Amino acid sequence: MKRLFRDNSLSLVMLGLFALFLFAQSVTGFNVYNDDQLEHGEATISYREYLRSGHFVEATFKNWESEYLQMGAYVLFTVFLFQRGSSESKDPDKKESVDEDPREAQDAKDVPWPVRAGGLALKGYEYSLSIALLLLFLFSFILHAIGGAREYSQEQLAHGGQAVSTWEFLRTSEFWFQSFQNWQSEFLAVFSLVVLSVFLRQRGSPESKPVAAPHHETGTA
Repeated sequence: MKRLFRDNSLSLVMLGLFALFLFAQSVTGFNVYNDDQLEHGEATISYREYLRSGHFVEATFKNWESEYLQMGAYVLFTVFLFQRGSSESKDPDKKESVDEDPREAQDAKDVPWPVRAGGLALKGYEYSLSIALLLLFLFSFILHAIGGAREYSQEQLAHGGQAVSTWEFLRTSEFWFQSFQNWQSEFLAVFSLVVLSVFLRQRGSPESKPVAAPHHETGTA
């Protein structure tokens, strides 16, 4: 058990923090929602009902959407874009191991099965990380739209307006305002990491260059 945690501690801690903060979001969101209901003379709802509400679904998935967009785009952009001196970039002056053709290693020991299989299995596996991240973005985008349409419709009805469909909500400024305010912050965070890693260091982290590395050295090596 000790070795299992050591070997997987990063993912386990990240998953634990995700669960903790998602639960905290749901509890505080539940309180905010019911306070707002009481303020407007409306009936409150149970916690279980809140988890299915547009208020919770919209708030959750609009954030997931921006995270997966940022990560998927970053994985793709780092294939062909460079930042000299950054630990987050490939070196523009030399060929990196990530650019090597996996077909040359099909007979090597312990390679993943799609590499041994070749063909379509390998073709898909070569791009599986970006595909998975962008599919998760699409999934979150759709749930953001569905949850947002519910919440927007409830607000419209409370103010004498009309409910809208998911498709109609997608064409509102409200939906895109919610998306753009998250998207811009995600790409600002990535920009900050890429540029700051040129000049600043974090000893022991693979996201940083070695502390003694010169500023122009690119990558983690």
